[in-house]
Amino acid sequence: MDDMGGTVGQGRRSQAERDAITVEIGYALVSAVAAAALVFMAVAGGPILVFDLSGGVATTLTAVGGALAATVFVARLVTVLWRFTRRWRARRAALPGLPAQPSQPGRTRPDS
Repeated sequence: MDDMGGTVGQGRRSQAERDAITVEIGYALVSAVAAAALVFMAVAGGPILVFDLSGGVATTLTAVGGALAATVFVARLVTVLWRFTRRWRARRAALPGLPAQPSQPGRTRPDS
């Protein structure tokens, strides 16, 4: 890998490409935090505040809410970045002058 995060031979990323990656990572983090917070509040925060729960029930709800929130955070983060990567590769493959990946493994000619 080169110092820009790409593999050697692909060339360097432009400033616009680096900016797009930065924005997408920021969006993924913010949306993952928001989704995790909503899940935590729905599972633990809301019931504890509304029903004035305390003791073991509140502790259990907090633990379950935290575990679910962590799971939602990771799932959202991975999903957003995975979709971005797929769109990114499709766009780069469609750019003129860049070699497109063969549609079938082992095939090197686009018309084969």
